Amino acid sequence: MAGVVNRTVVLPLLQIPLLNGVLGRAFTEVSYTGRKTGKHVTFPVNYVRSGDSVTIGVAMPDKKTWWRNFTGDGAPITLTLDGEHRTGHAVASKDSNGSVRVKVSLDHNDSH
Repeated sequence: MAGVVNRTVVLPLLQIPLLNGVLGRAFTEVSYTGRKTGKHVTFPVNYVRSGDSVTIGVAMPDKKTWWRNFTGDGAPITLTLDGEHRTGHAVASKDSNGSVRVKVSLDHNDSH
C-alpha cells in the first residue's frame, strides 16, 4: 500500500516546483538498480542532509526490502536534491534495536 501511495501521490507532488521547495527539504527521490532483479527503482524517502552526507531512516525495515540492496559494501544510488540528480554511494546498517539507516556519501564530481 505504501508503495502505491509513494508512486501515485508523493512522487508527483515532488515534481511540482512550488511544493518541491517545501517537501524537498524533507523528502527526496532515490533511484537505484536492484542487485538481484537488475530493475531500476525510484521512490521517495525522508532524509536528513549534512553537507555531502545524506541519512535515510527506514521506517518498518522488516516490512521493506529495498535497503538490503545497500548492505555490506553498499551500492551506487542517485538522489534528487535541490532539483538536481546527485550520485553517491549508499551503505545500510541495522543497529541492535533493529533500526535501519542508509547513509549516502554524495559524489564530489557532481555539480551543486
